[in-house]
Amino acid sequence: MLAAFVPIWALTAVGFVAGRSGVLGAAAVDVLGRFVFYVAMPAALLNTLTRQPIGGTAGKAVAAFALATLAVGAVGFCAARWVFRRSLAEQTIAAMASGYVNAGNLGIPVMVQVLGDASFIAVVLLIQTSILTPIILGTLDVAQSDHAAGRWRRLLTVPLRSPVMLACLAGVVLGAVHVHLPRLLGDAVALLGDAAVPSALVALGLSLVPRRDGEGEARRPVEVTLAVLLKSLLQPLLCLVLARFVFGVTGPALLAAVLCSALPTAQNTFVYGRAYGVDGTFARDVIVASTGLSMATLTVVAALLG
Repeated sequence: MLAAFVPIWALTAVGFVAGRSGVLGAAAVDVLGRFVFYVAMPAALLNTLTRQPIGGTAGKAVAAFALATLAVGAVGFCAARWVFRRSLAEQTIAAMASGYVNAGNLGIPVMVQVLGDASFIAVVLLIQTSILTPIILGTLDVAQSDHAAGRWRRLLTVPLRSPVMLACLAGVVLGAVHVHLPRLLGDAVALLGDAAVPSALVALGLSLVPRRDGEGEARRPVEVTLAVLLKSLLQPLLCLVLARFVFGVTGPALLAAVLCSALPTAQNTFVYGRAYGVDGTFARDVIVASTGLSMATLTVVAALLG
């Protein structure tokens, strides 16, 4: 378990030290965040979806995970909308913070360490990137328009303006027809995609450094606590109930579904929010807190169900 978490904390610490020392400059977090969103992450998604095409039945365990994710995300969205009175973009980030799991750089090593198999987390990763990500980015894009007509135009054209969604669409299409990128191009895309996770973690660490100008969003401890509880406790518990008592899932499949639900909030929450002008303080705090708490929840899940 430590082997899965240590690289995350180490790269986040590197970003914090770099930001504290000022060696990368005052605009580093914005520049690095844009690099991840517009360059590295599309390459990573394109590489993943073309090499592991979506196909076949996802299974009852994945269905339980998906339903739990949607339910908890909806609770986070509604709380941000009607309790905390946040904007549409902030509501979307709150929903993502409550249910979007860190399936890539943390989920894969955890599943391999506990189950010895990453097939379940691969399906989850594909669902998140090809289904949830377009919904999230589409909503964030719509939130930037003040008029209804403008919102519809932005929604219809968002795939043309978002490199992440373009990469998802291209990857799904190429994977469905079993067309792979030429080796030289594919290797370059894979190499660039490998920079997405470490760059996102360094950007997250940079964001932990207080701004010298004092600007930025105020801390939101109540909202952060709610999002962390939804993500780290309610989502795995709901997934357990759905998988075991609704779908009748047992054994390794049950462990895989609940273990995946107990993963912390993905750092993409911070990256997407900053890319669409949402202050990253809330997302950053949820990511850090849920990642720390998940060391305990993942261990408990593995001990009880393993």
